[in-house]
Amino acid sequence: MQLQPPLLFHNFLYSSQMAPKIKTAFLVLGLSLLLLLQEVVSVDYGSALTKSLLYFEAQRSGKLPSNQRVSWRGDSALKDGSDVGVDLVGGYYDAGDNVKFGFPQAFTVTMLSWSVIDFGSKLSAKNELDNALAAIKWGTDYFIKAHPQANVLYGQVGDGDADHACWQRPEDMTTPRTSYKIDEKKPGSDLAGETAAAFAAASMAFRKSDPDYSSKLLDHAKQLFDFANSHQGTYQSSIPQAHFYSSSGFQDELVWAAAWLFRATNDKTYSDYLNDADTTGGPRTMFSWDDKYAGAQILIGKLVWEGKASNDGFLGGFKDDGEQFICNLVQKGDNNAKLTNAGALWWDSFNNLQYTTTALFLTLSYADSLSSAKATLDCLFDDVSPDDLVSFARSQVDYILGKNPKGMSYMVGFGSSFPQKVHHRGASIVSIKQNNTHVTCQEGLDVWFNSQSPNPNVLEGAIVGGPDQGDNYTDSRSNFQQAEAATANSGPIVGVLARLA
Repeated sequence: MQLQPPLLFHNFLYSSQMAPKIKTAFLVLGLSLLLLLQEVVSVDYGSALTKSLLYFEAQRSGKLPSNQRVSWRGDSALKDGSDVGVDLVGGYYDAGDNVKFGFPQAFTVTMLSWSVIDFGSKLSAKNELDNALAAIKWGTDYFIKAHPQANVLYGQVGDGDADHACWQRPEDMTTPRTSYKIDEKKPGSDLAGETAAAFAAASMAFRKSDPDYSSKLLDHAKQLFDFANSHQGTYQSSIPQAHFYSSSGFQDELVWAAAWLFRATNDKTYSDYLNDADTTGGPRTMFSWDDKYAGAQILIGKLVWEGKASNDGFLGGFKDDGEQFICNLVQKGDNNAKLTNAGALWWDSFNNLQYTTTALFLTLSYADSLSSAKATLDCLFDDVSPDDLVSFARSQVDYILGKNPKGMSYMVGFGSSFPQKVHHRGASIVSIKQNNTHVTCQEGLDVWFNSQSPNPNVLEGAIVGGPDQGDNYTDSRSNFQQAEAATANSGPIVGVLARLA
């Protein structure tokens, strides 16, 4: 946003008849006013951080706690797991629907945990550490239930096809709540590996505040990694109903889980596993709930800079590939990330911001490791300092939060202009606390989904899919490509905002 001195002041300031000393005084005054105005319009990262954590409370499944802050939500899915005799109540709905997809949910918890590990002191300074830990624990408590035996993991509750044909509040659900699992006969290395990573990262997040819980989480992480490694296969082959979040492969999750277990335990078993990996993954173009290589590369690179891992062999290769990923983000590499017309990072027309938030997290996390090592990033065309990386990330976050051609914040509830018709069942239907009349599938579609009015409930803190490559955004409930939010979008933004706040 360009701030200009008022025209009258501008003309007076540059009048040829003004005495030089008066000119100087007014110039100083004018610059001071501009700096003050700039401070007024600067982005409030602390407020955005608070809202980003509120979003997870809106996504909760199960029996809500007494300290629930998102008051328009109610208890839901209280019989999950009853079809298999296992308590699977709890966890998170993944996006705007009412299914619990374990694969992206585990990635979300991993990223929330990494946010606490790297930026815990900053979260604490903003009085958000307890809320961040609560968001993690809502996920890990569910994963503990979903992992009743060493080689059994429930990876989904609910039928995505049936759910997507229906528009109901989670409190009203009438769609099937079928439970799906992986085991020795029907494995899923990607699902088990990602959940192992979530448990390992969460164990570090809780190490100081709850050592016993931390130890329990680490035990689950080790078991699931062993299961993922010894019984290999993609999870959607065992759970075909998981096709909404199909995995492109499982080798990245095995590497990702091993990297997290190495960081959590410093056990040479896991560094040896990484050194013996078939591939480092090469320079990646994105980091997401499906492709974990860039995250693993940066995590290993941080360990190298911290002196906890060798820069030789495959570990050094992981680090080099991760650094190329960041160089490409900041337009200093040989395969630079695409940008929108206004300069925002761009990957896909479907939920583009999920890739932006993960990329910015890696950028800021690595910037801090470089800063601690008093090092710069050696990119192909230039050296990039840690401060440069932070400035780049800040500019991208500012775009998300409203400094873009539409002047719209793509975080719901932040700023004066934000999406009003988010593709989200619970937010788009009147709260059950306000009207507890049952809403049927068809009624939800006819009355609420097709309504031209703003959502009755504000899904505060949600990061929607965001604009297209031309920086355009259509605020429509039917525009799920742009207008749907997801927990995988928001897990990383918590750490990003904590770092900038």
